[in-house]
Amino acid sequence: MSLEIETAAVLDRLGVETAAGGGMPVFTPLTGEQVADLPAATAEDTAAAVARARTAFTRWRDVPAPRRGELVRLFGAELRAAKDDLGRLVSIEAGKSPSEGGGEVQEMIDICDFAVGLSRQLYGLTIATERPGHRMMETWHPLGVVGIITAFNFPVAPWAWNAALALVCGDPTLWKPSEKTPLTALACNAVLDRALARFGTDAPAHLSQVLVGGPEVGAAMVDDPGVSLVSATGSTRMGRMVGPKVAERFGRCILELGGNNAGIVCPSADLDMTLRAVAFAAMGTAGQRCTTMRRLIAHRDVYDQIVPALKKAYASVSIGNPLETDALVGPLIDKAAYDGMQAALKEAEAAGGTVHGGERVSVGPEAAYYVRPALVEMPDQTGPVAQETFAPILYAMKYDDLDAALAMHNAVGGGLSSSIFTTDLREMELFLSARGSDCGIANVNIGTSGAEIGGAFGGEKETGGGRESGSDAWKGYMRRATNTINYSRELPLAQGVVFDI
Repeated sequence: MSLEIETAAVLDRLGVETAAGGGMPVFTPLTGEQVADLPAATAEDTAAAVARARTAFTRWRDVPAPRRGELVRLFGAELRAAKDDLGRLVSIEAGKSPSEGGGEVQEMIDICDFAVGLSRQLYGLTIATERPGHRMMETWHPLGVVGIITAFNFPVAPWAWNAALALVCGDPTLWKPSEKTPLTALACNAVLDRALARFGTDAPAHLSQVLVGGPEVGAAMVDDPGVSLVSATGSTRMGRMVGPKVAERFGRCILELGGNNAGIVCPSADLDMTLRAVAFAAMGTAGQRCTTMRRLIAHRDVYDQIVPALKKAYASVSIGNPLETDALVGPLIDKAAYDGMQAALKEAEAAGGTVHGGERVSVGPEAAYYVRPALVEMPDQTGPVAQETFAPILYAMKYDDLDAALAMHNAVGGGLSSSIFTTDLREMELFLSARGSDCGIANVNIGTSGAEIGGAFGGEKETGGGRESGSDAWKGYMRRATNTINYSRELPLAQGVVFDI
């Protein structure tokens, strides 16, 4: 069965109706073949969708939060039933292995579980007041329409992180998926529609809308004052365009962007564990994670142990179509990603680096781009090392002093996640302290990739911190009001003023 036929069958089981011949072709990176052709939304379509969402907001904000949580509970149940099909579609459209595709859907289920409990915990504080006979408190209210922009590498989970929280907080959503992965977005919305049908009439129409289209759709969403919050996941380049535009109209942003993530290997590290953690963090998903490890800063005393072991792992790692083999490394998303990788490797060589791997591997059709991950030994942190390349490249460098290693670690922009490998308590605590990693995620003895929904995901340092998923991330989807109640017979600010009534 061709992937085009299989894709159509999966979409049909998920309840997705697609109109062919829309001028927006969808390709699978597994083989490079076209699997669908969708109609593209326009800026005018976006404006109409925002208007519909604003109308939905006026009803949804009045639904009690625990009742809103019931919708998300039903959504989680529908996701469980659709997990195999939806995971398969993620693999086809994004090139992920079945375990990664299913794992991403599991993250959607997990955030639904989290959000259901959260719907009864949207707490405000009671605040001490200096005025007698008064009480002061804070309350949290729904914010408005939430616009969600997602990237190809995690086509469904980041939307769910945002949507589950937005829905329990009282906000409707607009979703602009990557042009490279629109089918999974349509499928997710179809699954949510099933939950909405079970939920009943408390949910207004147009509570969740998908806008499949090019950059003009995202630009229209970013510019529209009717979108109260824009939550964007993607490259730092994209974030630099989105952030100022939303700020111009005094809108709110959550930016969870790519990361030039690093791991520090100390002399006391458990090298066997470090090897496994680094190899997976650097090569998993063909290096196309926002939490991929891209820099390895190893102490001089262990560099000559860890780097040769990594070279051996890189030379022997399995590469291939993850739907046909048990390969760890699947394809790059497209030719542009391959070209970007090769340009970075040439720049690294010009800067004195020694490249191991990085070549194209003939394990699929000519239209698909499979590569061997690259390990690059660099004399220092120069050239492409300070720039994020969304491909499986790991730059290895030496250090002598932990303070110097931390300075190297923090010297680049685009830091989302970080790791240190050590069994020394002082080194660990220094890394986690204010003097240590400046990233939103700081790990000890695990790789940079992966994050649980209970902790707010993000914290990309150049943006001041993306806050999606768990912890207190829900506050980004609501507005806070401070309330003062006078239960006395006095009005302190009016003392000495006489009014005749």
